[in-house]
Amino acid sequence: MSKDRNGLQSLAVALKIFLVMTLLTGILYPALITGISQITWSNQADGSLITEKGRVMGSSLIGQPFDSAIYFSSRPSAIHYNPLPSGGSNLALTNRKLKSFVQERKESFISANQLDTLITIPSEMLFASASGLDPHISPEAARLQVDRIVKARKWGAGQKQELLKAIDDLSGKPPFFCLGNKTVNVLLLNLTCDQIR
Repeated sequence: MSKDRNGLQSLAVALKIFLVMTLLTGILYPALITGISQITWSNQADGSLITEKGRVMGSSLIGQPFDSAIYFSSRPSAIHYNPLPSGGSNLALTNRKLKSFVQERKESFISANQLDTLITIPSEMLFASASGLDPHISPEAARLQVDRIVKARKWGAGQKQELLKAIDDLSGKPPFFCLGNKTVNVLLLNLTCDQIR
């Protein structure tokens, strides 16, 4: 009888601990952290969303594909810009498959932008990023696409100058002060394209 009683007491203690820990770690702690993040960094906590006229266009942190000739092309993605399985291809530099991908991307970029075959293509347009979600390209990669966009949109010299200025204006500083390169967010650049008249 005492064993049954001890067993019931142990079960009751275990249930109480389970309920208290569920309340603390499953409800109170997440509510506290969510509240703090909404007060201090609400934009980042909500996904750094970019909106235009009340419509969510995307996130400044996640790349997306742009296939139309009237827009800047994003960096290639090994996961087709899907954030759930975020990751790179993990192919070594000596891998034939990677060499084939790079060659295809180079030929495609040169062809789409009607560039000289001897031109140096920035590496981010040839290699997918480690996450597969990088939303940035270099200002150099953006400038190589300007003539294609101007032609596709049937723009004149004035609009081309506006676009080149937009690339300069949207080019961010290197992420770690002097380390790294300047980058430009492709989504913001494409939204700016739509505003040029």
